[in-house]
Amino acid sequence: MAAENSPSGKGLFDSLKTLTGTLIAIVYTRLELLSIDLEEERERLAILLMLMLIALFCIGVGLILAVLLIVVAFWDTHRLLVLAGFTGLFLVGGLSASWVALHKLRTKPRLFAASLAELRQDSTQLDSHK
Repeated sequence: MAAENSPSGKGLFDSLKTLTGTLIAIVYTRLELLSIDLEEERERLAILLMLMLIALFCIGVGLILAVLLIVVAFWDTHRLLVLAGFTGLFLVGGLSASWVALHKLRTKPRLFAASLAELRQDSTQLDSHK
């Protein structure tokens, strides 16, 4: 009788070890996905901040040059053309960076999308086994 109980007890213990190992692997995978999602979001925010700083700088320089353009417009010959060119260059650069930043804000991926998709898939698989 004791010999009959030990194989089933050993099988139950092995099943629990396997289940624990599987659960640990699932949690580890989910934490890895979460860390990747956080890293991607951090990089996206850093790029967005850099674009906004470029936009502010270019628009600021463009405005200063626009003021200089108005002042110099009443002076002699080709100064007007040079200042108009630089003013346009900085304003176009600033507006372009602003447009790219706004586009990135509007089309940003959902935070933790990959992790949520994996958890949804796990939930579906667990429901199908019931």
